[in-house]
Amino acid sequence: MTRASVTESPADSLRAAANRMWSQQTGSLLVMDGAQLLGIITERDVMKAVARGADLDATPVSAVMTTTVLTVSPETSLHEAARHMATRWIRHLPVIDGGTIVGMVSQRDLCGVLAALGTEPEAGQIPADDLVRSRRLARIEAGDLD
Repeated sequence: MTRASVTESPADSLRAAANRMWSQQTGSLLVMDGAQLLGIITERDVMKAVARGADLDATPVSAVMTTTVLTVSPETSLHEAARHMATRWIRHLPVIDGGTIVGMVSQRDLCGVLAALGTEPEAGQIPADDLVRSRRLARIEAGDLD
């Protein structure tokens, strides 16, 4: 699980959401109203809007976000979370504890766990998501990624 990225408002434009996803190196944003989860917007949602000709500056996140968001608790097993994601074709699964967002399980998280389970000595240590994300952010700030 990693920390969840959140939009400022459901009225944020798709361009603002895409910029936030890029700058935070995440594939989704939770759409909140205070502590209440309103929905989720993913990079797929943004791509679909672009493909359909949406005006990225005029279209609010609320127009394309998913409002029926499947969530899990911190006690949900890794296997169960992966099964939810695979059977529903979703890549991001918010984790809620007592009504509070505590994180997000993503396909990247699951791949990291599976890769770390390898028994080959040359597999080595897999860096934590925060380390990978911070390295990518440093490269973006330096202008190394387009």
